[in-house]
Amino acid sequence: MGRAPCCEKEGLKRGRWTSEEDETLIKYIEANGEGSWRSLPKNAGLLRCGKSCRLRWINYLRGDLKRGNITTEEEEIIVKLHASVGNRFLTTYSFT
Repeated sequence: MGRAPCCEKEGLKRGRWTSEEDETLIKYIEANGEGSWRSLPKNAGLLRCGKSCRLRWINYLRGDLKRGNITTEEEEIIVKLHASVGNRFLTTYSFT
């Protein structure tokens, strides 16, 4: 039978995140670190499922995320790696 999808539980919000929710998630993770994503929403006071919190953090809110265009240096690295190993992505990935 299996477990019900996490965001189908009653009372949980779905859809767009508000700036207040983002701020709550950021403050909680800064204070407590990443960890048990299942218990995070309850502990942080968010009406979201743990998976939603984890994905929001990983894909949008982490401080080490880099957005925008690649730099000239990054482009040069890619060109050099492609020239040496071709299209074998996993080989080039290990150099980063």
